[in-house]
Amino acid sequence: MSKKVMANDVPIWKRLLSESIETLDSLPRPLSAHREKLERVISRYPMRINPYYLGLIEAEGDPLYRQCMPDVRELDDAGAVADPLNEEGHSPVPGLTHRYPDRVLFLVSSECAMYCRFCNRKRKVGRSSMATDASIEQGIGYIRAHEEVRDVLLSGGDPLLLEDARLGEILSAIRAISHVEIIRIGTRVPCALPQRVTPELAMLLQKFHPLYINTHFNHPVEITPEASIACNRLADAGIPLGCQTVLLKGVNDDLTTLMTLTRKLLTIRVKPYYLFHADPARGTSHFRTSLNRGLDIMRGLQGHTSGLCVPHFAIDLLGGGGKVPLLPEYLTGRDGDFLLMTNYAGKSYRHPDGHYD
Repeated sequence: MSKKVMANDVPIWKRLLSESIETLDSLPRPLSAHREKLERVISRYPMRINPYYLGLIEAEGDPLYRQCMPDVRELDDAGAVADPLNEEGHSPVPGLTHRYPDRVLFLVSSECAMYCRFCNRKRKVGRSSMATDASIEQGIGYIRAHEEVRDVLLSGGDPLLLEDARLGEILSAIRAISHVEIIRIGTRVPCALPQRVTPELAMLLQKFHPLYINTHFNHPVEITPEASIACNRLADAGIPLGCQTVLLKGVNDDLTTLMTLTRKLLTIRVKPYYLFHADPARGTSHFRTSLNRGLDIMRGLQGHTSGLCVPHFAIDLLGGGGKVPLLPEYLTGRDGDFLLMTNYAGKSYRHPDGHYD
């Protein structure tokens, strides 16, 4: 019998998803403290923790626990907004955001393998209205009518939680649009439910090249043998893989953790792509660090490990201004025709400036 199915031919990933914890009573160790407030949290922001990810948690309060368990601090809305990136304000049709000139964000799924407590789209994730057959058809129609759109990013929810047939229909419709050059998929499945990446899924996706996947690991413990199989299977299908990590207080906001994570990502053929400063989304304030914390970590990564390990540190501007890359200050001044520079080790140098303007 194939390892990917149970005796009744239900794929393992579907069984794991069906056994997800979605109520406080289903937790292995029911939470008694703040019970009433936690019920309010999950009524506002749904909870889902599948057995695979639950099994990676080593102790209450550890970095993986913090990412998936509800917290009473999610009820604190001070200084936060529901839609920090103003996705709705840039949505010409439901479920599609057209912020940049040549590309769109297209929501095609309402569900995730796990509902991350820090999600910047937690105002709508887990609700069926987030992506419907009607909204998907409208989105495809919009892309078809706008020839400036050359790059389509599928997101949600998680596009890889769609059935293979439905995902194939959507990808086929987009690939048939002549001006669409690139399709991207944003997914946390390789991290949160790697069993979903079946050989059949990989064979389906490789039909739609050029296709890119950005996945999402936040901590080295998430890089398991199962995750490695999933990522290698996608890479073997010719799909370039990047990782978009979020800097999270109490999860990965230290140099050792992020250096270990980025190095381990390369071993499973995933390029660290972005390290995001956490968005000020409602219900996530307890995860936010200072901007300087991220810059200090970037300073520690640069030069102390391979350039392949160093992601772009970026902030997605409040109100929909788009992503802005951030770097520690290496250029400290100018002396005539020379630049005054500080390297990764803190040493100062004079470097000649060119005259090519």
